[in-house]
Amino acid sequence: MTESSVPDHIVVLPGGGYARHAPHEAEPVAAWLETLGVATSVLRYPVATRHPGPLDAVRTHIADVRQAGARRVGVLGFSAGGHLAGHAAATGLVDLAVLGYPVVSMLTPTHAGSRQNLLGPRPWPWQRRAVSVEKLVTPAMPPTFVWHTADDELVPVEHAYLLATALAKHEVPHALHVYPTGRHGLGLAEGSGDPERWTSECAAFLAAHGWGA
Repeated sequence: MTESSVPDHIVVLPGGGYARHAPHEAEPVAAWLETLGVATSVLRYPVATRHPGPLDAVRTHIADVRQAGARRVGVLGFSAGGHLAGHAAATGLVDLAVLGYPVVSMLTPTHAGSRQNLLGPRPWPWQRRAVSVEKLVTPAMPPTFVWHTADDELVPVEHAYLLATALAKHEVPHALHVYPTGRHGLGLAEGSGDPERWTSECAAFLAAHGWGA
């Protein structure tokens, strides 16, 4: 956990299909957030373990961050880490969420790897629904920033649209940015063309909600 005089804190959750942690979606992202004046930590939550193991780890970490004095706590996650971040936000654990090319729905046939790692090879429909973030959104969900690319082959952009539709339905403050092209797993997306704008657009979103220096 980094030292900062800023009382707000964002926990970074790297992706990796609930099987591993992508290093480029971890400390480099935390370092970028710190340039905005936001305190950060990276949580390498349990992988290759069943729900609710990863969410319980986030809950414990966030409780520790709040006990250490953070005024508000947010989450920033990518892919499967984006699913975990969205789940944390939808269940009232945090005050803001940033989701990059997130896995959102466990009801769609796509990204079976994340689903299998989290729920096992043959989960019941009710189990899939219980961890589908778009089904968990309520008006109490905190401000949420979502970005994705239209031609993502691993996690289709449908996931972002399902979440944005739910956020709009419940009048949750949010932003959705879909860039025309870009591979899955871009992280900070430096040198990728249109998707690299997500960091500046996210910074503006954070500032609009009073996060950062």
